[in-house]
Amino acid sequence: MSSPDPQVRAARNQSTSSASPAGRGPVVAVTGAAYGIGALLTEQLAASDEVKQVVAIDERRGECAAAQWHILDVRDPAIADKLRGADVVVHLALDLDLETDAAARTAYNVRGTQTVLTAAAAAGVHRVVLCTSAMVYGALPDNELPLSEDAELRATAEATGVGDLLEIERLARRAPRAHPGLNVTVVRPAVLVGGTDTALTRYFESPRLLVVAGSRPAWQFCHVEDLCSALEYAVLEKVDGELAVGCDGWLEQEEVEELSGIRRMELPSAVALGAAARLHRIGLTPSPAGDLAYTMYPWVVSGSRLHDSGWRPQYTNEEVLAELLEEVSGRHTVAGRRLGRKDATAAGAAGATVALLGAAAVVRRARKARRRI
Repeated sequence: MSSPDPQVRAARNQSTSSASPAGRGPVVAVTGAAYGIGALLTEQLAASDEVKQVVAIDERRGECAAAQWHILDVRDPAIADKLRGADVVVHLALDLDLETDAAARTAYNVRGTQTVLTAAAAAGVHRVVLCTSAMVYGALPDNELPLSEDAELRATAEATGVGDLLEIERLARRAPRAHPGLNVTVVRPAVLVGGTDTALTRYFESPRLLVVAGSRPAWQFCHVEDLCSALEYAVLEKVDGELAVGCDGWLEQEEVEELSGIRRMELPSAVALGAAARLHRIGLTPSPAGDLAYTMYPWVVSGSRLHDSGWRPQYTNEEVLAELLEEVSGRHTVAGRRLGRKDATAAGAAGATVALLGAAAVVRRARKARRRI
C-alpha cells in the first residue's frame, strides 16, 4: 500500500490513546514497514509510549531508526523466527499497484498473508491485524447507507485487487480455527487518500468526472493518518473484530462536482462499461470495467465499532477530497491510464469519456480493417 512520506503530524495523532509507562505495552511487528502505510504506522508506533518495541519487516530497510529491522520477503517461512517475542503483527505488505501483473500480484498478496498468519501462530503471536478495504462489501445499488461492519461481503473479483482482498478476508476467518489462540482483526478503509495511487484516486485526475446514467454514487474517503490511528487502536486491543474506517458520512456526486469544480460527463451504462472492458482487454488501460462499479453505487461504511471504542476520524470528507485534488493536480488520466502532456491536452479538450469512446472506436475500426485483409 502506498502513502505519503512517513512523517506523522503530531497534532493529528493525539487522539489515539493515553500514555502508559515507558517499557510497558506490546511488542509489535509491522510487515511492509519500509514504505507507504507501513512506514507511517512504524514511525507512529515507535513514538508511542504504549508500545514497548517495534519490529519492522520488509525487503529493504526503511527510515525508522527506532525500530528493529529484519530484511526479508514476507513469503519466506523464515519470518517465523523474526516474529518470536512479538505480541501483535500488523500485516501491510500488500501489492495493490494498478500496473502490477494481476497473477503476480495475487501470488504475492495471498501467499504473503498465508505465510504471515502461519508464522505468527508458530511464533506465539496472539493477534494479527490485517488491512483490506471497504471495497470487499461490494458497490451495489441496493446497499444500505451506511453499511454496518457485519454487512455481507458481496464484492466480486472484477475490480483491481478485490479478488486478493476477498481471499485475505477468507484467510482471516479461517485462521482462528486453524490456529487456536490466534486473534485476527481486519481493518477495512474507505477510499484511501494520502499519497495513494488507485483506480479511485485516478478518477479525480480526469478532465471530466464520468457519471454512469442511472447510478447513485456516494463518496466516502479515509485519510491515511486516520487509518494509522485506527490500526493503532487495533494493535492496543481497544477494539477488535472486523473494523470499517473512514470519514463520518459521505458526499453525493453533485457535492463532489461542486467541491472539485470538475464537470461531469454522463454516459449510458452499457456504453461506459463496454468501452472500459474493451480498452482493458486489449491492454490500453490498467483498470478493468469492474472498477467503475465503485464510482456508480454506494459502499459507505458506518465505522460503528471504532466509534463505540472512542475512536474518531480527524478528517472530514471535504478535507480529504481537497487534499486529494491537490495531490493529483497536473496529472491527466483517461479510463485509469496516465497520459503524457501531449495526450492530456487533447483529452482535456475532448473530455475524459469522449477520449475513452474515441479509443474504443479506434479499436473497432482496427478490427474491421483486419477482417477485410
